[in-house]
Amino acid sequence: MKLARLLKTILIFSLVAAVIGWLGSLSQSPVSASFDSSPGISKANNPEDYVGSDVCKACHEDQFNAFAHTSHFKLADIGGWKNKVTGCESCHGPGKKHVEGDGDKTKIISFNNKSAKETSETCLTCHAGKEEHNNFRRGEHWRNDIGCTDCHSPHSTTSGRNVASSNIFPTTSNAEKPGLSTVKLLSKNEPQLCLGCHGEVKPQFNAPFHHKVLEGAMKCSDCHNPHGGFELKQTRLATGSDAACVKCHADKQGPFTYEHAPVKTEGCVACHTPHGSSNPRLLRYSAVNQLCLTCHSVDHGVGAQEPAGPAHNQNAQYSNCTACHVKIHGSRTSPVFFR
Repeated sequence: MKLARLLKTILIFSLVAAVIGWLGSLSQSPVSASFDSSPGISKANNPEDYVGSDVCKACHEDQFNAFAHTSHFKLADIGGWKNKVTGCESCHGPGKKHVEGDGDKTKIISFNNKSAKETSETCLTCHAGKEEHNNFRRGEHWRNDIGCTDCHSPHSTTSGRNVASSNIFPTTSNAEKPGLSTVKLLSKNEPQLCLGCHGEVKPQFNAPFHHKVLEGAMKCSDCHNPHGGFELKQTRLATGSDAACVKCHADKQGPFTYEHAPVKTEGCVACHTPHGSSNPRLLRYSAVNQLCLTCHSVDHGVGAQEPAGPAHNQNAQYSNCTACHVKIHGSRTSPVFFR
């Protein structure tokens, strides 16, 4: 026993000494002057290899003129990007050998033959590390080889007359002409861009009751994160609540003294279809009592502490459960969600 205790003590002291030595080596090691934790590529090590975007303009004038109006071009004027590569060479690499080789395409990075994932990795060099893009590699677009440039056009900018897509309710979401976009370098208006692949959703937005996406009052990214996420369909959800829904429907959020279980467990989609429906309030059933009885029936009770079904009949005056159970999303006064 004494020998085992002695060996244990020696092992602990050895580990402590190793950690102290490692920490001491870190404090003594010099920090590189070119290190910068901000995004972007530093050109401190080989500044002579970069020729600048003005040199690119001599051969690629059309691309340069379009690029000059984008937010990428304006990075050179931001102090935090001093000594960082900006302009054309931030994506296409150093241009010195390309220029000296009379435009040899093998001496520059070209994305014509690169896969969607390879192209996206270039974008993530700067656009990683933020909440909006952190999960892109685990998202559905990444898995299906949809890259950044399938939705964004880093060279282009809006051209032509740009008018609102709605003359009735002009907002920041619909202040652009369909097919054009001035937001986040998108190649098209956002709903039009998304529906180019997700065409199965468009009929739902044409249903009698629907979220006003095609009208421009809201957009797909209000509810979905196109750059990935942990939730199904990349929805913008938080644990225990539908964050995307309560952002607009704040009165349904709570907290409530008496909570309706499906709201907290399954979320809004337990009763509503999110894109559009033939039923008012985007309900899954045309009759409210039919929707309620999918859970509150004699054969399908919802737990020992919950009502198994209505104690009264289902005549016309009782057919709409919410006529009495008004606060169906949750109540602060009634355990059966009365007013």
